[in-house]
Amino acid sequence: MPNEAPGADKARPVIVIRRKGAGHGGHHGGAWKVAYADFVTALMALFIVLWLMGQDEEIKKAISAYFNNPTGTGKQIGTTLAGLGNSIEVPKDDMSKLREKLQQALKAMPNFHNLKDHIEITITADGLRIELLENEAGIFFESGKAVPTENGSQLLSTLAGELGKLPNSMLIEGHTDSRPYSGDASYSNWELSADRANSARKIMQANGLRVDQVGQVRGFADRQLRHPEDPTNASNRRISVIVQYLPSPAGGKGAAGKPDAVPEGGGEAKTAAAAQAPANSNGRKQTR
Repeated sequence: MPNEAPGADKARPVIVIRRKGAGHGGHHGGAWKVAYADFVTALMALFIVLWLMGQDEEIKKAISAYFNNPTGTGKQIGTTLAGLGNSIEVPKDDMSKLREKLQQALKAMPNFHNLKDHIEITITADGLRIELLENEAGIFFESGKAVPTENGSQLLSTLAGELGKLPNSMLIEGHTDSRPYSGDASYSNWELSADRANSARKIMQANGLRVDQVGQVRGFADRQLRHPEDPTNASNRRISVIVQYLPSPAGGKGAAGKPDAVPEGGGEAKTAAAAQAPANSNGRKQTR
């Protein structure tokens, strides 16, 4: 300015103002994306749980069976099965109606009240599993033998009369406990389990089960214990009859509502007891 003295500019202080830019955290870190992804995942899980709670019991059981055995039968379709009175719809992912029909037929047996605690029917990924659980005295088979008792023969005959009306194939399994078999050194739990399963097959085929319905007869000895924590428990000794799901028509293995194809050998059962465990010679008393 004209009135200012010379050198006034040099005496005036210089003020520097530094402004920090107001940036957005998302442009630099992206941590919010992780939190958002967790939120969406939790929300999706909530919706799935709410959806499951709204389904009927059949769907819940089917989903439960899958998570219990994800490697089991996955190709599941529905079919109309004749027999057991009126025709009933038995979907591959649920056999609850068939289980109810079998339970009704078994209740008509004169001695059912003494056997009911030793019969278990469950729906699994392999099919409808019917298990005859032994007691210490041998309720279905004579102790240490493959000879059925009167109760065992009557129960197997009743099951055969109902299952023979179905187009489904059957698997018959024999199981023992871990108590070594005493006596003949050439005979072990492997032979005993397979022989009992084969005896069950003969009785069932003589009382209504078709020859072409039996796909396999298998002996597992003590390799699939029902109570691994108690390997000598009597209920580890059991016969299992599995009603298999019908194959998918798309797979070329059969059509819904028709019997399965006859297995090799004209439908004769195959005994799966090739591997034999060494017989124990300690002379323990057999209590099977």
